[in-house]
Amino acid sequence: MLRALRQYKRANCPSAMLKQLRNVSSNLFVGGLSYDTNETALRDAFTQHGDIIEVRVICDHVSGKSRGYGFVKFTSEDAAASALKDMDNQLLDERNIRVQYANKQ
Repeated sequence: MLRALRQYKRANCPSAMLKQLRNVSSNLFVGGLSYDTNETALRDAFTQHGDIIEVRVICDHVSGKSRGYGFVKFTSEDAAASALKDMDNQLLDERNIRVQYANKQ
């Protein structure tokens, strides 16, 4: 039974299509942030691409300082795709930021 299920999944769900579906998201990872970049600055930089649900800059739980990365969640996948295309390798607070789709957790 298990073997039949695996064969069915392989035949009907090509891996390229699955990879493409996994990468489409409205949540973006933003790396390379300046330690001085806060959530307001990150929101201001990305808001031109569409409506934002949530912005988070990840901070160390002991020191409270930024860890240099964060997340921006858009209301639509199109807005996220636009932001990814336009904002990757751009300057924000004098640092080149890296933008990519966030891994689902």
